Amino acid sequence: MSKRIKLKIVTPERIILEEDVDQVTLPTVEGEITVLAGHVPLISALKAGELVAKKGGEYIPMAVVGGFIEVKSGAASAGSSGVPTEVAVLADFAEHVADISEDAIGKAKARAEELSKQMENKEHVDFEHFASELERSLTRVKIADKWRNKKYRR
Repeated sequence: MSKRIKLKIVTPERIILEEDVDQVTLPTVEGEITVLAGHVPLISALKAGELVAKKGGEYIPMAVVGGFIEVKSGAASAGSSGVPTEVAVLADFAEHVADISEDAIGKAKARAEELSKQMENKEHVDFEHFASELERSLTRVKIADKWRNKKYRR
């Protein structure tokens, strides 16, 4: 049996995913990283993009925006039966690709266009809110488009 990673993806609203996986690829502010069992401990800021877990040859793709990741290292030696590697993803927003319907993609595109126009209006003060909503909408569209014709696990 191969070594596994305990992956937990949490947003302020709920737990999105909690299961053992073979690997997980995440978008950090320093660049994309892939975490395998035995990875060194790490804390990093998460940026908007695609998070893909892999389990038994199946992909579990998600759109994520903002937050942090923490990698807790398990036992490093191959023969050890110590604690497995744990990856905690504390995301501002996370959504499985299967949950992004065609209707949701259309709404996200429309919302992104609307927010872009509102950001041009200098009377609006809350640029940070608009920027984060725009980033979330664009990320959902980009990730859903990428995985539209690919096989993945729910």
